[in-house]
Amino acid sequence: MVRLDKKATRLYVLDTNVLIHDPAALYHFDEHDVVIPMTVLEELDKHKNGIREIARTARQISRTLSDLTSQVTFDEIQLGIPIPRISGESGRLHFLCYNDLKLLDAIDDSPDNRILAETCRLRDERPDASVILITKDINLRVKAAALKVPVEDYLNDRAFSDSDAMIEGAQVYASAGQDGATLWEGLNVDVTVERVGHHTFYQLNGVMPRHWHVGMLVSDSENGAEFEAIVRELGPSTARLQLLTNYRHHAGVWGVHAHDSRQNFTLNLLMDPDIDLVTVAGNAGTGKTFMTLAAAFQQTLDAKLFERIVFTRAPIPMGEDIGFLPGTEEEKMSPWMGAFHDNMDNLLRNEEGESSWDNGATRQLIGSRVQIRSPSFMRGRTLNDTFLIIDEAQNFTPKQLKSLVTRAGRNTKIVCLGNVGQIDTPYLTANTCGMAAVVERFRDWPHAGHITLKSVERSRLALAAEELL
Repeated sequence: MVRLDKKATRLYVLDTNVLIHDPAALYHFDEHDVVIPMTVLEELDKHKNGIREIARTARQISRTLSDLTSQVTFDEIQLGIPIPRISGESGRLHFLCYNDLKLLDAIDDSPDNRILAETCRLRDERPDASVILITKDINLRVKAAALKVPVEDYLNDRAFSDSDAMIEGAQVYASAGQDGATLWEGLNVDVTVERVGHHTFYQLNGVMPRHWHVGMLVSDSENGAEFEAIVRELGPSTARLQLLTNYRHHAGVWGVHAHDSRQNFTLNLLMDPDIDLVTVAGNAGTGKTFMTLAAAFQQTLDAKLFERIVFTRAPIPMGEDIGFLPGTEEEKMSPWMGAFHDNMDNLLRNEEGESSWDNGATRQLIGSRVQIRSPSFMRGRTLNDTFLIIDEAQNFTPKQLKSLVTRAGRNTKIVCLGNVGQIDTPYLTANTCGMAAVVERFRDWPHAGHITLKSVERSRLALAAEELL
């Protein structure tokens, strides 16, 4: 929004949607003071009833405020309640309550306009401080800017800044020759090769690239790579890389073969028993769901590593909601599972192009191991011996996706699939959605891996639509 010249003393006025979006927002303003207008408290009171997520969040905020006010006197509340913060700096919490509040000229009486008026009055009362309104509401930010009210978006919930992008999970060095010299010259390290069982490891000693992280792909080419490895261990001057299994030709996964380095890396992550959490991003048509289902069936039906496959996704419509759906939980979720059925139809095709997915016996066999579940009913469950697939993960909030990931029990692997360029949930963006948060938080965890797929097999029409629309 508008560029602000901020003073050393700052008062941040929080809108209702900031607290709903992040109930811990009070603790994220360092040494500065936080102000909650009475209008915000009234709006929270309206939202507190019910079983929806917004009601639970409103009650959580109310409990937080109650805990802060229960240990202080009325005089201390007037002076500001100390807010303990992890950084060690302690700001204060103030409540705005005006009995004679006057709205700004030529605007209607609404909660947003009352918050604007309260912010303006506080600004006039505190010329020694920068009074800044914090809101997730874009229209309110525009109105505030038009009325010369200092205003900002709430940025602390972002997994990365606008100037950054979600990590790709891969570093591809273009090879200048058959020996991949460009890769090793670019790294400028000493290499020791070690064979342990059926695996080959490369021990690197030297100055490691700053953008490397554990669980990423290092390759000498996007297609036809001769060197493909995953970073298993990483330090400032050392790294341990493990060569990947080549799933391009004979060693496929349930009949599925990789077409490039990123797809091969995806299959390695999906089949790796040491990787508990896999996140796969990419545009439509890059094979995210197709490869994940193949790996799930390979490890569940053939290798017997898991007892069941649980498939879920956020039931967020792209347009208007179609309304009430009759039937059981699985029947209600069926319209949202088009991607699952399409990929099952392709996975079960034979060389003649005929699919056995419509065969009753095949559906009964696979149906005994596959459960289609709504995320709304996952709270409180513990999934043991399960291959959990979370599709359209970009449509979950970080809190919702955390609730799903924490369902993992003994011998459970979780795969999150999504495309941050196609978010249908209101108020979520590419850097605030659950997919971005999971990728960023787990980037250095040795039992997680992430990859962003590039377009491989897409129709001319799909490619043209992606570029032109």
